[in-house]
Amino acid sequence: MELIKQNTQNQLVKSLVVIVLGSIILTVSAKIKIPFYPVPMTMQTFVVLLLGVSFGYKIALASVGLYLLEGILGLPVFSNSPERGVGLTYFTGPTMGYLIGFLSACFLASLVKKDDNYLIIFLKLVLSVSTIYIFGVLWLGTIIGWDKPILELGVIPFLIAEIFKICLLTVITKKLISLRKFI
Repeated sequence: MELIKQNTQNQLVKSLVVIVLGSIILTVSAKIKIPFYPVPMTMQTFVVLLLGVSFGYKIALASVGLYLLEGILGLPVFSNSPERGVGLTYFTGPTMGYLIGFLSACFLASLVKKDDNYLIIFLKLVLSVSTIYIFGVLWLGTIIGWDKPILELGVIPFLIAEIFKICLLTVITKKLISLRKFI
């Protein structure tokens, strides 16, 4: 009985460490950016999908949730923070939809299976990242107005980079899924 309790505690500690590290990696990926208006291009979408694929939905959702909470509480974890503000004010700005989409994307990416063929993996990752853009465009249109060219501002400039990120992740996914057994 004591051994089971200790194993459970060890598993909990290990999971918490991975969640915090996932949040840190997501923060670092937010700071690696190419400036675009109104939303910068970062490595965040890659890391969000990577978290889902590598660690499954529980760890991925907890990591992304912690990251979002840190940002809402005022830590400068978001892409353009602290330059363009921090906390809830920044969170509810033009990028909020994309940030919320991180949750659905990491969950959907966690559904990729090791025995999926590469085409299926690619399509699942495209679907996953698409939810980021769906939520992003819906919020962006609400914030800056639907009379603006929303797709030209919030989607099209990022498509080539997203395809590259998804192709890279598709190639390494089967290896990443193997990491789940260590968590």
